[in-house]
Amino acid sequence: MIYVLAPAQMRAADAAAVARVGDDALMQRAGARIADRARAMLRPGGRVVAFAGPGNNGGDAYAALALLGCDYPCMIYADPLERPSAARAAAQQRAAAAGVASAALPTDDDAARGALAGADLALDGLFGTGARLPVGERYAASTRALDARRVPVLAIDVPSGIDAADGTVDPNAVRASATVTLAALKPGLLLDPARDRVGALWCARIGIDDATLAAASGGYAALGARAFRALLPRRAPESDKRASGAPLVIAGSRQFPGAAVLCARGAARSGAGYVTVATPRSAAATLRAHLIEQVVVELDDAAEPEAIVAELLDLAGHAGAVAIGPGIGLDARTGTIVRTFLQRVPVPCAIDASALFHLAKQLEILRGKPCVLTPHAGEFARLSGEGTLTPATRVARLRAFVARTGITTLLKGRTTLIDDGTTLHFNTTGTNALATAGTGDVLSGIIATLLSQGLPPVDAARAGAFWHGLAGAAAQTRRPVGTIAGDVADALGTALPVPPPDDWEALRIFGA
Repeated sequence: MIYVLAPAQMRAADAAAVARVGDDALMQRAGARIADRARAMLRPGGRVVAFAGPGNNGGDAYAALALLGCDYPCMIYADPLERPSAARAAAQQRAAAAGVASAALPTDDDAARGALAGADLALDGLFGTGARLPVGERYAASTRALDARRVPVLAIDVPSGIDAADGTVDPNAVRASATVTLAALKPGLLLDPARDRVGALWCARIGIDDATLAAASGGYAALGARAFRALLPRRAPESDKRASGAPLVIAGSRQFPGAAVLCARGAARSGAGYVTVATPRSAAATLRAHLIEQVVVELDDAAEPEAIVAELLDLAGHAGAVAIGPGIGLDARTGTIVRTFLQRVPVPCAIDASALFHLAKQLEILRGKPCVLTPHAGEFARLSGEGTLTPATRVARLRAFVARTGITTLLKGRTTLIDDGTTLHFNTTGTNALATAGTGDVLSGIIATLLSQGLPPVDAARAGAFWHGLAGAAAQTRRPVGTIAGDVADALGTALPVPPPDDWEALRIFGA
């Protein structure tokens, strides 16, 4: 299980764990995990330099060097403390016994850069989750010097200068090559603009048990491979094709037939047993040229909206869920069809693309219905009626929108967010290869299939986003340049993850 804890929640979990196992035991385990990652980044005999702040984050740096000092030349820069915690004092003693040299923290840019001269790896142990921005001038020279563009940097828990709660970045924030975050993910590490400073993100267990983390958590979550596989429906031995998932895809137009093709392929490749695509007659021939296993139903381009709605409702009566929107027209007639259909449809719906356009200012028709909205930033700005979305406002705007509308919403982005009004789910998979036309249509098909297989909207959305991100990464591995949406759909079956063992100590979340 991967927990996502805000700073105050993490402090509560730390306090509970300290009361149970002791501060020194936790710091030693944290040091071991940091040392493990450092070794993976070092050449034999490589020189390690650490900057340590006044709190337990600095203590973790000492604990790591106490283990590394036997094999690598190590130097730590930290101001002496009159009253270090008992755990930190013990870590300092172990580091000194291991031959780790120490000096006072540099106070100007030249001294800080000089301290790192010749280093093969730098440890950032200045601040943890309790850091307050802006970075004080006392430490700014050190944070400026800790820049992965000059020397590889391993950040402990959170790169210094990043707000662990919301991803805000100080101008002097550390730019890390990798970050080992301890016990649980922190929201700020998963959000822009902080992601550009985090590097490869690892989550390390340090002996805080799941019960303690669960008791402290609330409001945030993220899927890992094990939880994702547990969510995926399994076909019963006696399943027929409709019982295996039978989504209806309402998509495509004469101008954009490809969106319907991609949505249908996403639905099929994510395990649907019977996919029906309803599309205007003017687009049907193109769809049939690309869809062999799926049923294509032609809709009269000139029929009255009520007649089309009746036909779609009849099709939906044989389906387990609906994907609606990819590539459909933006004209008033189509808008009437979309809104009337969604008012009356009895099955869960994944609503995307042009269907979102037609729902702006009329979202009340979805209240209480089992559906998922899947906007990108521009579509969300229109849906919410509150203008352009910025990285700093994504979480607050999404939570306010879902609280107001009651609709489970998946907000696409570098870190896709899913909110159902109870929990904000961070998606940790994905790649820049997904930044190509049609990948969102594939995602809509995946979510529709999962809905048709019985998953609740929030589970279909978070599992769909996780799987979609894995497939994008798998497709990019096979085709580093020129990955297209069809590649993502085709990679779904082979991108299923192997869950980590129950006793994993450090788990890669993203990055190399």
